[in-house]
Amino acid sequence: KTIGMIGIGMMGHGIASNLLKHGHSLTVLEHPGNQALDTLLAAGARTCNTPQALAAQSDVIILCVTGTPQVEAVLLGDEGVLKGMRPGTIVIDCSTAVPASTEKVAAMVIAQGGQFLDSPMTRTPKEAAEGRLNLLVGGDASLFETCKPILACFAENIVHTGPIGSGHRMKLLHNYVSLGTV
Repeated sequence: KTIGMIGIGMMGHGIASNLLKHGHSLTVLEHPGNQALDTLLAAGARTCNTPQALAAQSDVIILCVTGTPQVEAVLLGDEGVLKGMRPGTIVIDCSTAVPASTEKVAAMVIAQGGQFLDSPMTRTPKEAAEGRLNLLVGGDASLFETCKPILACFAENIVHTGPIGSGHRMKLLHNYVSLGTV
């Protein structure tokens, strides 16, 4: 499968590196917020200028952006993923987003013939680079099983939490408990 990735920041860079190490074809969105792309390009990654162009050539699209506003912008914008997405494309949202928005954008992806998993992560950029993230994955169980080998490229603990939106709900609970403990 060809993978497109949006959000090559501190966490996304580690995810992208591990996808390439596992032999996946990877295209990343060029964006001023990205970490330096030199090592990814040297390892075979390609770049695109818009989410629409990235979607047009990707079987799987991984989002690793800051949160809900950014997820909605890259999916629904004028040159967003939904403008270029082909039927059957899988969108995996690794950001931390508002569950109600996740359900809304997932319904739009599905209405256009795509598939969707919310897969927020825990841990730090160090574990992202080591391929040792934790993922809380919401979505269809069979789609989860299909995508698990991709997720395993950058995560060591991968838990299916239930339907779409449940991954983001669990992440918010995780953050609440973590901050309460601190």
